[in-house]
Amino acid sequence: MKLSYIIVEDNDLDRLSLKVLLKNYADFECAGEYTSAEEALKPIKENKPQIIFLDVDMGAMSGITLRSMLPEIPVCIFITSHPEYAIDGFEQNALDFLTKPLKKERFEQCILRAKQYLLIKEKASLLDENIGAESIFIKEGHEKIKINTHEILFLEALKDYTKIVTAHKSHFVLSSLSGLLLENAFSSFIRIHRSFAVPKHYIKKLNSNEVIINQFTIPVGRTYKLQLQNL
Repeated sequence: MKLSYIIVEDNDLDRLSLKVLLKNYADFECAGEYTSAEEALKPIKENKPQIIFLDVDMGAMSGITLRSMLPEIPVCIFITSHPEYAIDGFEQNALDFLTKPLKKERFEQCILRAKQYLLIKEKASLLDENIGAESIFIKEGHEKIKINTHEILFLEALKDYTKIVTAHKSHFVLSSLSGLLLENAFSSFIRIHRSFAVPKHYIKKLNSNEVIINQFTIPVGRTYKLQLQNL
C-alpha cells in the first residue's frame, strides 16, 4: 500500500532534508510540497493525503492553525525548531512532533508509528448494526463480517479504536470501548479494567489482579475489583 504525503515547510534546506529522509521509504509517495500553509490548504483538501508533514512557524498561518482546518487527514507530523509548541501540536491530534535538525533514528521511529497507525486504520472496522444480542456485523474494507458475540473473548481499548478478540482472529472497530458496551450486543460483558471488558460467561478463573480467559491473562483494574467480587 502506497502512503501519500504532503510537505509544508517554508525553509528550503529543511524541506530538502525531509525529502532526503523520506526517499528511504519506497512505500511513501509525495503528493506535493508547499512553502506556506495558505498555499497548501486547498491542495491538501483536494488530494487528501494520508500524512502531512507540517512546519509549525511559517509566518501568517502556522502549521498548527493549518492542522486545525484539516481534521480529516489521519496522520499529522509537526516539525519545528521550537519544542515549546509541542503541547499545542498534540492538542490538534498530531501523531508525532519532531524537532529540527531531524535525526535519522528518531525519524525512523516516527515513520514506524505512522505506518502502524495507518495499518490499524486500514483494517479497522466500523460497527454498522446489531441484530439482537447474539451477533453483530462489522465492516472491514468493503465487506461486512458477521461475528457471533458468544465467540468474543474480550474487548480491548486502543485509543479511538476497540479491538474485538475471538479465538480465531482480532478485529478493529472505530468506536470507543465505552461506546461499544452501551450496545445491546455487549450486555453480557463486564468492564474489568480501563482498557478491557470481558463476557461474564468466559471468566473461569480470577484473582485480585487478573482474569484468565482461554490462553489470555487480562489485568483487573483497581477500581473494577468490586464488580468481580459480585459475580
